[in-house]
Amino acid sequence: MSIENLRGIEAFIKAVDHGSIAAAARRLGITPAAASQSIARLERQLGARLLLRTTRSLALTDAGQVYFARVRDTVMQLEHAHAAVTELCGEAQGELKIACSVAFGRHVVAPLIPAFAERHPRVATELLLTDFAVDHVKEDVDVSIRFNAQLEPGLVARRIATVPIFLCASPDYLRRAGRPLKPEALREHACLVFRLPVHGRLLPWGFVRGGERFEPELRPTVVSNDIDALAAMAVAGAGIARLGSFVAGEHLAAGRLEALFATPCSTGAHADPEPLEFFACWRDRQYVSPKVRAFVDFISEALHGHPRLQPPALPRKAGRRR
Repeated sequence: MSIENLRGIEAFIKAVDHGSIAAAARRLGITPAAASQSIARLERQLGARLLLRTTRSLALTDAGQVYFARVRDTVMQLEHAHAAVTELCGEAQGELKIACSVAFGRHVVAPLIPAFAERHPRVATELLLTDFAVDHVKEDVDVSIRFNAQLEPGLVARRIATVPIFLCASPDYLRRAGRPLKPEALREHACLVFRLPVHGRLLPWGFVRGGERFEPELRPTVVSNDIDALAAMAVAGAGIARLGSFVAGEHLAAGRLEALFATPCSTGAHADPEPLEFFACWRDRQYVSPKVRAFVDFISEALHGHPRLQPPALPRKAGRRR
């Protein structure tokens, strides 16, 4: 098989995977005209039309469907073989695209990327922060970092962190509205709730009491798709927010927010907020490329004992004067 054929096959597969020849060209680092010419040359050599092109869409012909099914795995195996040889040389390399939920990526993952780049100088990293659903194939994502509610079938998931969760409110709000003594009392308070962009539903507030998980009734007064925005509103006294330690920690340590349900109460109805678990996810169950393995191993190690994933040191409250 000639180099020209391989280029045409690669352009064809990328065009199908990413929905357009222009997108395929971007992934391959060539011009749309070059990608189109490679596919057209392949079609001439096969004597069959593979793609139906319009200005707005791309569709497979019957011949294209058969050809795509046969050659996609072959090209993937060639990519795996190339990566395996690279691995024998002892160094991960190439472009690595990481997708991560916004708040966790901003506060935890992004500050770790320079250390990963220093350890693996031949890997060029792109970090995509989004809470929307990520398609690994169409968006050319190598590994995504997701929390429980973002997991989906078809991906390999490796747990990399368990994050403490805090129900928080400002001292000003608690003076005005009172302090709820148990999660069931949240229905009487202003709740600042996160809407999951993945499916549009509100993120539930899970608790564990006596080994049993439950979700209390809430009274959402503010809804947002940004955790940092909810934290800012909680600091401003708008209500109670459910925050991971990587967002709540600094506010709790500084006294801008206070943690609720942190200690057993006299009613005996103590419950712990359900922690948030994060996973590194990738597509191929049979093969993990050296660059993906290097990053997953690195992030797992870096998050173990990470200070932003630990319960913060809370400020001491002054004793009452007699």
